[in-house]
Amino acid sequence: MTTTYDLLVYGQNVLTENGLGPAQVAVKDGRIAAIEALVDGDPTLGTDAATVRRLGDDEVLIPGLVDTHVHINEPGRTPWEGFDTATKAAAAGGFTTLIDMPLNSVPSTVDMDALELKTGIAQEKSFVDVGFWGGAVPDNADQLAPLHQAGVFGFKSFMVNSGVEEFQHLNTEQLKQAMADIPELDGMIILHAEDPDTIDAAPEPDGRSYAAYLASRPQEAELAAIDTVLDGARSTGVKTHLLHLAAGDAVAKLAAAKAEGLPLTVETCPHYLVLKAEDIPDGATAYKCAPPIREGAVQEQLWDGLKDGTIDAIVSDHSPSTLDLKDLEGGDFGAAWGGIASLQLGLSLIWTEAKKRGFSIADVVRWMGTNPAEIVGLQRKGKLAVGYDADLVVFAPEETFVVDAEKLHHKNPVTPYQDQELSGVVHTTYVRGAEVDFQTPKGAILTKGNN
Repeated sequence: MTTTYDLLVYGQNVLTENGLGPAQVAVKDGRIAAIEALVDGDPTLGTDAATVRRLGDDEVLIPGLVDTHVHINEPGRTPWEGFDTATKAAAAGGFTTLIDMPLNSVPSTVDMDALELKTGIAQEKSFVDVGFWGGAVPDNADQLAPLHQAGVFGFKSFMVNSGVEEFQHLNTEQLKQAMADIPELDGMIILHAEDPDTIDAAPEPDGRSYAAYLASRPQEAELAAIDTVLDGARSTGVKTHLLHLAAGDAVAKLAAAKAEGLPLTVETCPHYLVLKAEDIPDGATAYKCAPPIREGAVQEQLWDGLKDGTIDAIVSDHSPSTLDLKDLEGGDFGAAWGGIASLQLGLSLIWTEAKKRGFSIADVVRWMGTNPAEIVGLQRKGKLAVGYDADLVVFAPEETFVVDAEKLHHKNPVTPYQDQELSGVVHTTYVRGAEVDFQTPKGAILTKGNN
């Protein structure tokens, strides 16, 4: 009996669980139905498929990437970013799944009303699949169980001022309580780990000096907070994910914690792996984020952490704002919003840097697709494997382009990568077997345990 497939993609460079090589991938009803070798360079599966895509000699088929750290900001701060623009940017950059942070939307995703509001908006506007984090903030302990039951992927908390009034950080005692409560739900806590006392004792960041801003959020703030996090994970057993690691000095500490058997995963971001403090001009507030971009020697420690597996994932921490909030003209690092918009560029940024260091496209996909999916429990994402969602990306790794913020799908045209030449261009993105056309949103809402 011949099976008629919806889509067949084949070529000489397909990244499956067996590595990179010739293969054919057949899709039926949004899932990968079969993966087989080519015969004399030709496909044998579904040649009568509704759509057949032969890869060019310069193209590689990879699984859709998964970004578990994105601030989409809708509702409430939609001028900063929204589901329409963010998910178009994701698809254009090779990402087929996003998990949205509980801030900086208004209301924050800290109760069921906010989650239902955000879910309804996302269902109408998303071009890729979207799930949600909940927030653990002071005074919302009674909302954690309902949010968990509704399918949030875990709970985010800040250990320092979040930068927005409506999402307050947890003090030490509140954090201990959250870390004790969340395991009862079989949930995960994800943490912005900077120590407020260390930051309070540091110099003020006011002014145009990037060195002054860097000194205002030293590595010691991350290191002190990480000690608190590890103590909490050790005493409660809570699944713990450390967000946006920028402190290279923490890598050895985190490696030891993993060796100890703590339930810990760690992410970092493209800006920490590509940009260096030494190269940031004074007044260039497009580079401002928290924790800050650190020196080249620190960057090398982060790459070492990726190489040895201490750092599990690379995510964008896409945190955009309007142009005025970045204070591009004034250049005051104390006044400017701290966040970098890089969702559409992440794959190309990391591939450009990784290949210089001898890493493969398989390494990049593991850091940006497979591992993020596994960390949050996405059971059918991040791999080209039978039974997985047919999230496919046709990628040209040697094709280059020059970054032009005006041509990105991000709502606000500001990026620290302006005019950089990058390698790697996404030619086509499929979400559950359907090509993203940037006209009709077809993304689905994902929930924990039903994805």
